[in-house]
Amino acid sequence: MNGILLVDKPSGWTSNDVVQKLRGILKERRIGHAGTLDPLATGLLTVFVGRATRAVEYAEGDRKRYTAALRLGMVTDTLDITGTVLKEQPVPAIAEQDFLSVLDRFRGPQMQIPPMYSAVKVNGRRLYQLARRGEEAERKPRRIEIFSLELKTFHPEEAVLDICCSKGTYIRSLCHDIGTAIGCGACMSALRRTEAGFFNVENACTLEQIAAGDYCLLPVESLFSDCPAANISVRDEYRLRNGQTFASELPDGRYRLYGNCGEFLALAEVLSGQVQIKKRFYEVTT
Repeated sequence: MNGILLVDKPSGWTSNDVVQKLRGILKERRIGHAGTLDPLATGLLTVFVGRATRAVEYAEGDRKRYTAALRLGMVTDTLDITGTVLKEQPVPAIAEQDFLSVLDRFRGPQMQIPPMYSAVKVNGRRLYQLARRGEEAERKPRRIEIFSLELKTFHPEEAVLDICCSKGTYIRSLCHDIGTAIGCGACMSALRRTEAGFFNVENACTLEQIAAGDYCLLPVESLFSDCPAANISVRDEYRLRNGQTFASELPDGRYRLYGNCGEFLALAEVLSGQVQIKKRFYEVTT
């Protein structure tokens, strides 16, 4: 069993909970995921099964899209609705146009401080471990990018946002920072991931559907659909499978390499007529 499984993660589950559940359902130990979702969040979790786990590193950097609800006037220690309330205050009368003007400040490349309740490591320890002990750690801002930030609905105390962002973006922190900019504070009250790279939650399956056998494993090469496909000769396939380098007349660039029988063999890069293998995906036989 090898491929990519798109899962619609339910609220209350950690991403690791989903992986453990799938190991039991699919009877496969080699399962991993790209892009951790908090327990509060729902939506698209890209899961890799079998040999496809070799591709996880290539999915980690994909841009993501979310629908997030922002509760104004409330600040919590976790920056979301599940945390301990640190401050509540009345929400100032703010027109929708003024709210949109605040959102303008948060589009594009920027530096973001990760929340204390996160898996980021400081001096070898997870921030959330320190936070649970009541400790605070100095956190270095990290470069992120908000590609798009649109207002879906707006009410006096809650707004719903559509966000497309880079790897490493904490939507909880974004909600908190927007609330700070408005002047009343805010926390994230709901989050749903709708896209990750080429994949969309509309094509995802629930855990119940997967348990019932109602699912489809996507081929691992679908992760590299932006790379052109290239068929190699039997001789070059022999060289590839034996760890040898070989030449190619293909233009410089990254390719999906397929063998004589149509098997996806590897992700490769051609540079100055030489094929450099980036990751192998064929079954190794002994």
